[in-house]
Amino acid sequence: MTTRPSLSVPFSVAALALAACAGEEAGPAAPGAAPQPDPADIEAARAAAGALGGRLRARLVATMAAEGPVAAIAVCNEAAPVIAADVSAETGMSVGRTALRVRNPSNAPDDFERETLEFFLARLGEGADPAALERAEFVHGTDGLAFRYMKPIMTGAPCLACHGTEISKPIRVAINERYPEDEGTGFALGDMRGAFTIEKRLEN
Repeated sequence: MTTRPSLSVPFSVAALALAACAGEEAGPAAPGAAPQPDPADIEAARAAAGALGGRLRARLVATMAAEGPVAAIAVCNEAAPVIAADVSAETGMSVGRTALRVRNPSNAPDDFERETLEFFLARLGEGADPAALERAEFVHGTDGLAFRYMKPIMTGAPCLACHGTEISKPIRVAINERYPEDEGTGFALGDMRGAFTIEKRLEN
């Protein structure tokens, strides 16, 4: 995942993204207010995040069942970028994953992503439903205007073998071989492990 421009549009989740989750319609923008994303773009981003998550999960579960969890490390290392590239090509958006504690350094968050991840953690700590939590905004960066979307990735049972608090020695060795700077362990079931991150460049 490539580095993205830093945040310069005010943080405003409730304006449309969370209102859409609650089934509300956004009213007209106030004069001078930042433009809000089109609901169709939000829905397309949700679908792209779902496609990446679904395909990667299916591949990991199948690999773990057939070859064991150590083989799943290779799937994350080799297949995940290919799956993300395929979904990006299909949707016309940059589709990937990021986290505050990354396994792959290339997935490190930019300013927008870090702020959003921290916001998600705060909301989850207040009891927010992760299925309804998301952020969608227009962001101005050095390369112009972009539509940005993020949605949390929660830790499920299959994730614990490689991302949990008790990692077996063979899995730890496999992780260290491919990710010597790994920070992606120590999660419990139901923790937010990271987020899907979607970007669509707009014409300047």
